[in-house]
Amino acid sequence: MKAAAASPASIKTQLAEIEADALGRIHGAEEASQLERVRVDVLGKKGSLTGVLRALSALPAEQRPKAGKIANTVKQAIDEALADRTAQLAQRARAERLQGSRLDITLPAAGQPRGHMHPLSTVMDELCEVFHSLGFSVVEGPEIEDDYHNFEALNIPADHPARDMQDTFFVNGGRLLRTHTSPVQIRTMEHGSPPLMVVAPGTVYRHDDDVTHSPMFHQIEGLMVGTDIHFGHLKGVLTAFLRRTFGEAVAVRFRPSYFPFTEPSAEVDIACVMCGGTGSAAEVTCRVCKGSGWLEVLGSGMVNPEVFRRVGYDAERYTGFAFGIGVERIAMLKLRIDDIRLFYSNDMRFLEQF
Repeated sequence: MKAAAASPASIKTQLAEIEADALGRIHGAEEASQLERVRVDVLGKKGSLTGVLRALSALPAEQRPKAGKIANTVKQAIDEALADRTAQLAQRARAERLQGSRLDITLPAAGQPRGHMHPLSTVMDELCEVFHSLGFSVVEGPEIEDDYHNFEALNIPADHPARDMQDTFFVNGGRLLRTHTSPVQIRTMEHGSPPLMVVAPGTVYRHDDDVTHSPMFHQIEGLMVGTDIHFGHLKGVLTAFLRRTFGEAVAVRFRPSYFPFTEPSAEVDIACVMCGGTGSAAEVTCRVCKGSGWLEVLGSGMVNPEVFRRVGYDAERYTGFAFGIGVERIAMLKLRIDDIRLFYSNDMRFLEQF
């Protein structure tokens, strides 16, 4: 609609006509696109109301304020009508959508997947709980160690061949990633007095990587110190632990061995969990125990008196025993896993089984 020659009367008439036409179209609109068309026709750059507003400049200065006020009132009425009708159409569309979807709000919501403990964490917690039930406390220590606590205090001097077996990762400043959690036992004895019954679970590091070894793995070291502690106590504790872990019927045996920090020392075996100790499965030699019927599960021994002297204990008065358990080893046997690398592959197909 074109604006006529500018005069107060003609402008007022045009504004009334524009308002009536716009409000009628707005109220009759059934779609958002129709409202947008009204907005462009009336309020756009070339819209009818925009043209009238431009024509106000042709009025005498004293008449412009009154005409401008009327024009602003018309514009506000159209803006409000557009907003109201837009909201009405949106509400109606939503109601139709809900009605059409037949949403039943009483139905249970879709479940969300829940995380769970890593199998290694679960097994470590279970093993620590067994020892806790036997009277042991859980202690922890640093993963970055010094040479003294990791080797020297455990009767492994610099020229000792046992160091070669550790395959150590060294870091700056002469420090290293601990190769076992035995340093925690040393730190515990340095800051405490007998009697002691502790286990030290944690992460350890060695330069080794194959189907049964990982450069990062987990151990639980145990220590009992007191007066009159003997090898029978060691056998009793470890036998109870293994039968709680693998079943009361599992056979257990102790074999002489050597560790620098214990004397005498023993490896501890259990009857193979795969073949039941027979050495064969389905008339084929058991590949897990290689036909022997036994599986090595941990090392142990009576604490070497030299270790006691390093921490200031009276080796004539106190005795004790220590042991070390590979958590991955136990987990592989309990869960029937044949490749240690599966624990660290982050393969959800594997982890979701636990």
